[in-house]
Amino acid sequence: MIELKDKDIFDQFFKSDRYEGSECTFTNLYMWRKTYNITWTLVDDFLCVKATLNDATYVLPPFPRNKDGFFKVVDKLIDYIKEINIPFVMGGITEDLMAYMEKERPNMFNFTEDFDTHDYVYSAEDLVELKGRKYSRKRNHIKNFKKHYSDYEYFDMTEELVPSCIQSAIDWCEKKEKDFNDKRSLICERDALIEALKQFTYLGFKGGVIKVNDKVEAFTFGELLNEDTAVIHVEKGNRELNGIYPTINQDFCIRNWSEIKFINREEDLGLPGLKKAKESYYPVKFIKKYSATLKNEG
Repeated sequence: MIELKDKDIFDQFFKSDRYEGSECTFTNLYMWRKTYNITWTLVDDFLCVKATLNDATYVLPPFPRNKDGFFKVVDKLIDYIKEINIPFVMGGITEDLMAYMEKERPNMFNFTEDFDTHDYVYSAEDLVELKGRKYSRKRNHIKNFKKHYSDYEYFDMTEELVPSCIQSAIDWCEKKEKDFNDKRSLICERDALIEALKQFTYLGFKGGVIKVNDKVEAFTFGELLNEDTAVIHVEKGNRELNGIYPTINQDFCIRNWSEIKFINREEDLGLPGLKKAKESYYPVKFIKKYSATLKNEG
């Protein structure tokens, strides 16, 4: 399983090329490592990552230091998967990589579009400024929040604020449990949040915190994904405080991401409420992802 000491190795590979998928950060893989039983190895100087969720195992596309030898490593992964007697599935394949795989290995793979894992990508300028009619509701929510909670304070996340953020995550989970059927996935999400927060300094991401009456009521964190894109991994708040979500979203973007071009806010997991929330910010593009299986296995 992934450990903290592996961060330097992962960072080397993720920085060797331009990756746009939200899973291509060490923070993301580390915080979800227990839920997905994420393991890794090096094969011919490629970083290979395997995950298992609900007895379904898949590999991510091998991450190279250079472009040569991709299919040699894929063949070794296929052989390994056959040895442990499970179907070969590769997930997290972007459109460009899918086209490359089809061109170089025609008739070898079946590709399936994974709609629930498409990343929503926004103009950073849009999220910072919230200009125009399409964002009028967001501006109104923020205005009303600031009116009703005039004592609210925004802080950059620090090590000193982490314990309060962890308690906020626990509170968020307890409130969500009342009307959420999938208790197991909720607990997994809570634990992933806590895993990341506990390693705030080591993982090196940026975070934002909103306090109302000196209590943490919302927090968020993210990091650079590539040279012009940030990825926001987490955004949690007390929904009883109307407007707190658009407020922390804008505050965090203003203070951290006003100089970049895009912001990736990850996937909707097929959840209608999450899908509606992400669509309400008007993405400018999606990072579409596909999974691949072997044609000769089906």
